[in-house]
Amino acid sequence: MEAGYGKGKGKVVTVLSIDGGGIRGIIPGVLLAKLEAQLQELDGPEARLADYFDVIAGTSTGGLISIMLAAPGEDNRPLYAAKDIPKFYQEHCPEIFPQGGRNSITGNIRNLFGGPIYDGKYLKSLAEKLLKDLTLSQTLTDVVIPSFDIKHLQPVIFTTKEGRELALRNALLSDVCLATSAAPTYLPPHYFEIKNSEGKLETFDVVDGGVAANNPTLIAMTKISDEILKAKSETKDVPNLMEGNLLVVSLGTGLRRREELYNAADAAKWGMLSWVYSGGRTPLIDIYSDSSADMVDIHVSTLFRYANKTQNYLRIQEEDLSGDAASMDIATKDNLDNLVQIGERLLKKPACRIDLETGFPVPLPGAGTNEEALARFAVKLSEERKSRREG
Repeated sequence: MEAGYGKGKGKVVTVLSIDGGGIRGIIPGVLLAKLEAQLQELDGPEARLADYFDVIAGTSTGGLISIMLAAPGEDNRPLYAAKDIPKFYQEHCPEIFPQGGRNSITGNIRNLFGGPIYDGKYLKSLAEKLLKDLTLSQTLTDVVIPSFDIKHLQPVIFTTKEGRELALRNALLSDVCLATSAAPTYLPPHYFEIKNSEGKLETFDVVDGGVAANNPTLIAMTKISDEILKAKSETKDVPNLMEGNLLVVSLGTGLRRREELYNAADAAKWGMLSWVYSGGRTPLIDIYSDSSADMVDIHVSTLFRYANKTQNYLRIQEEDLSGDAASMDIATKDNLDNLVQIGERLLKKPACRIDLETGFPVPLPGAGTNEEALARFAVKLSEERKSRREG
């Protein structure tokens, strides 16, 4: 899809955003398969999500999904149909997160004192095999994928637009995948280099994008706003985001059932090690990833309410995970199959919105189920695409 933002080609800017969450990426995978099927019912079997979204943003596992949806295959169509994403996770996650290393005494000791739980070699070989020499500049629609540079202690946001405009930011898609998914304590940080035609070199020492933004919706909106501001110096015929000319589908990977995981009395006794690893969990990662995703949802919800366009923002998040389903890496067949079922049940649950005062989700009046809400968005996306084609 030729991006409309900043170019006056469409009435609205369309955004798909996918959170981080390890193996729980299966959950948004199920939702995306449903959305793509709904679009195919409207526009034919060849319809793909990349045809409808100006921007696909993803963090960590969401970044992997974004690239699967936007990278070109041999026929210059998306590398993966959305329906194949859950199957991809079921096939490859047991190799990315082998359970022998996770549960062994040696693995736990190494994780505490000398390296991540998993060596990342399978994920690296898989990304390189599938994506070959494809770069950011070649995606079929714009992607926005965060990571975090531990050398300079600052976020690094990989985008198609920068890849096309700046040779030193036109990273290989395989490197982007490994950068955004390098979750601390789980997978090793990723180092890579980019060299331009003049021999200038830029290096990246990066870890998981969830360190910067586990929910990348706001980053995507910021990047879009920046492009629109630049375009206004050239033409006035651009969307005005403050008037609500934005259509956003934001998908979470699920949150642990609200329970008392930690308390101040216990945490007061923790040293640095316990903040990283306590009782088989990783408190700092739990706190940062969950709070980051929730805060973004609150900010974005507020912006859409301010513009009186709440119907243009759909956030779907499972809020009741427990046991193995809440983990990022328990890649057993039973757990992966269960995550598919959780995604399917989520489609039948009421569409919700975060209550800004309590932080809890509340059903949207008259919105029906998440499946029905996605169907309404499918109609809007289809109409927008037809409008652009006719224009």
